[in-house]
Amino acid sequence: MTRARGRNVDGILLLDKPPGISSNHALQRVRRAFAAAKAGHTGNLDVAASGLLPLCLGEATKVCGFLLDADKRYQALVAFGAETSTGDVEGEVIRKTDRVPASATEIQAALGQLEGEQWQVPPMYSALKRQGQPLYRLARQGIEVERAPRRITIHTLELLRYEAGQALIDVRCTKGTYVRSLAVSLGEILGCGAHLAGLRRLEAGPYDITHAHPLSLFEQGAYSPEALAELLLPADSALASLPALALGPDEARRLGLGQRVRVAEAAGPGVLVRLYDVQGRFLGVGECEADQSVRPRRLAASQAVTEMPESR
Repeated sequence: MTRARGRNVDGILLLDKPPGISSNHALQRVRRAFAAAKAGHTGNLDVAASGLLPLCLGEATKVCGFLLDADKRYQALVAFGAETSTGDVEGEVIRKTDRVPASATEIQAALGQLEGEQWQVPPMYSALKRQGQPLYRLARQGIEVERAPRRITIHTLELLRYEAGQALIDVRCTKGTYVRSLAVSLGEILGCGAHLAGLRRLEAGPYDITHAHPLSLFEQGAYSPEALAELLLPADSALASLPALALGPDEARRLGLGQRVRVAEAAGPGVLVRLYDVQGRFLGVGECEADQSVRPRRLAASQAVTEMPESR
């Protein structure tokens, strides 16, 4: 997260990150365009990847963690017949084969073996850190370290097309999934080797790429910060999957003091809820407890909304 002198700008911007720049570089360009004092992104997209990158400004940085944990959807281009040192197109070719899958049916059958819950070991060429060093820096020095496997779920893998030794695949998965590792695993199953030739993120939590804005909008001086503010979504839009709960004036006041409040319609223990006052202003996120109370988990400055969400 970036903190600097600037304006108090609150909201979520949906950016269509182009390939060739890091997520942090994209974040800095957007922050400067808004002259925002505080900003953060919601999980790295590889430099070579493009697509949806939600950026949180000001008070919206308090919901970054919820978007980090959200499911994602990608379109991945997998090239068969070659393995690379990084598992994607950025690496050196380390093995080639003459074989590619004979048909789309063969590929779809192999994709079925990769769906569901599984353990995945993060690749060395990743932004994960070991003692403050990104793993990719160690990998470039020829150093390989042990990585703990992560539990992920691949919800669906759908083959969209297959031609000229390349497959375009729709991937729906949980957080922390390395799509390049899926490409490598697919090549292993098919016995021909494979690597990730392209990646585009289409969805992240409740957001999709059709509502994202190109980075060109945020060139220095192209638009005023005030004009750009119209592109921002409210912070609670990131929490659409959580049930909503309205609090009376007294409960809202006590919540703002960090106190638990009793409610008539609490969900089950441990359930997170969006909290609003009677005017529909977003108060933050609470956690329901067994005694019909809600304790504050993440409070935000009041943010006006036009109406209570329908899921209330």
